[in-house]
Amino acid sequence: MVLEGRGMDGIGTTMQKKAAELERLAEVLVTGEQLRLRLHEAKVIKDRRHHLRTYPNCFVAKELIDWLMEHKEAADRDTAIKIMQKLLDQCIIHHVCDEHREFKDMKLFYRFRKDDGTFPLDNEAKVFMRGQRIYEKLMNTENNLIQTREEEGEPFERTLVGSEFVDWLLQEGEMPSREEAEQLGRRLLEHGIIQHVTNKHHFVDGPLLYQFRMNFRRRRRLMELLHERSRSIPESHDSPFCLRKQQSDGGNTSFLSVSPTKEIKLMVGARRSSLSSSCGSSGYYSSSPTLSSSPPVLCNPKSVVKRQVSPEELLTPGGPFVKKTFTIVGDAVGWGFVVRGSKPCHIQAVDPGGPAAAVGMKVCQFVVSVNGLNVLCHDYRTVSNLILTGPRTIVMEVMEEAQV
Repeated sequence: MVLEGRGMDGIGTTMQKKAAELERLAEVLVTGEQLRLRLHEAKVIKDRRHHLRTYPNCFVAKELIDWLMEHKEAADRDTAIKIMQKLLDQCIIHHVCDEHREFKDMKLFYRFRKDDGTFPLDNEAKVFMRGQRIYEKLMNTENNLIQTREEEGEPFERTLVGSEFVDWLLQEGEMPSREEAEQLGRRLLEHGIIQHVTNKHHFVDGPLLYQFRMNFRRRRRLMELLHERSRSIPESHDSPFCLRKQQSDGGNTSFLSVSPTKEIKLMVGARRSSLSSSCGSSGYYSSSPTLSSSPPVLCNPKSVVKRQVSPEELLTPGGPFVKKTFTIVGDAVGWGFVVRGSKPCHIQAVDPGGPAAAVGMKVCQFVVSVNGLNVLCHDYRTVSNLILTGPRTIVMEVMEEAQV
């Protein structure tokens, strides 16, 4: 089915709206799963006893709210309750005895449904989980399936060729036949997991190009759950690295994400606050495609580098540049720096309260390698993608001008 031409616009619009709705559901599922794993790691989820009975893998609502505020996931207890109520309404969590349909700031036990096997696996959830597993499998195996390609003379990043994706599904044993593999591709598109690069076509076993609509590995901030209805801008794969500061009324701060062009994209929620407690809910923001409630300050993404240098100049023996190596352990929401430029790219901005700043990363440093892979001849999108799809701990080599 081709979603273009006279008489087909309504079908295409309906499908895109349905895909957007399912994408919002998928974001809730991903955010909930990331929180569940964090709480297990922090030992907030554990076996607990009450009245001589043991309740496995649960958390105390009051303690969880304390944890959310301590980790800057909520500015106050009311906001924390709203976040958890969202997860409860979407059947991500529930009261251990199903006696409370509201999330209460009390010493009550709640549990993630995935921890007790009660998560409702309807068709939509099954397709989403299948899509997430395929995405992770693609990212974790060495292949050339996802790369920059052209369609109708226009380049598109991180694309899949329909027929090559079908080939891969068959090789990996995901589907037994080309017909069934094509049907899976169509379900993934209808559920908002993949899309045609120009949204003109359904999935077909042919030469057309497709992209994943979601970056499942992007670290979500819980506040995004309260703003997901206002999403109107597609997620950029490098968005966790796009930070632009803006001032709002009342002294609070946030960040804009600004693309390399003059197009301005407002983003909400990806970095923790680095300001003093007197600033209330101020924090660092990026990667969620949600419109900010405060008026933006449009800023020019001008490079901080005074002059561009070549890879050869950086590596010249006895030259003015010195190499440094950083091991950066990302926190729950990212690494806290911006990369920009090309061949080589450079550090455009550093969150003063983030992991990168803690190990000594500074602006104007040129990126030499990421996890042992030389990136001197790559642009910032490639470098961003390497970091986003890699391990939580990254080792980066940079070069900076020696201090005289």
